Amino acid sequence: MPQPSPTTMVPIVLTINGVRHELSLAPWVTLLDLLRERLGLTGTKKGCDQGQCGACTVLIDGRRVNACLVLAVARDGADITTVEGLATGDELHPLQAAFIEHDAFQCGYCTPGQICSGVGLMQEGHAHTREEIREQMSGNICRCGAYTNIADAIEDVIARQSASREAAE
Repeated sequence: MPQPSPTTMVPIVLTINGVRHELSLAPWVTLLDLLRERLGLTGTKKGCDQGQCGACTVLIDGRRVNACLVLAVARDGADITTVEGLATGDELHPLQAAFIEHDAFQCGYCTPGQICSGVGLMQEGHAHTREEIREQMSGNICRCGAYTNIADAIEDVIARQSASREAAE
């Protein structure tokens, strides 16, 4: 990889997991490499590095994005959430807890991307049935084949959220 000169560095500001970062980056640095190599957020995984497996899925301004396909400088000003930013203190995000409850991972490599994608899916509100969940999660590959348990976990959290909304009304 070419070594950047001070004149090729681009200043950007990103909020990552609620923390503001003022950075100076070479224009070719992907968001994935920034997260893992510079900021030490290794929960986001480098799988195929071509946007096909979803292991690097993060939330950018609340939307699911493959971090390997995004140049960090192109997201100046963005709010980024990685798997490390989903929990609140020691309290897991409901989907993280559901993944544990439903044994929705085997080797665990794809789990961070699956969870971030699932959180994005729920925020988007487009998936209401198991078939819709499976379709919306189709960009995330699990080589171990834990798809049934992953869908169970997402379906469970959607049902719990729906029940909570109904009880509140």
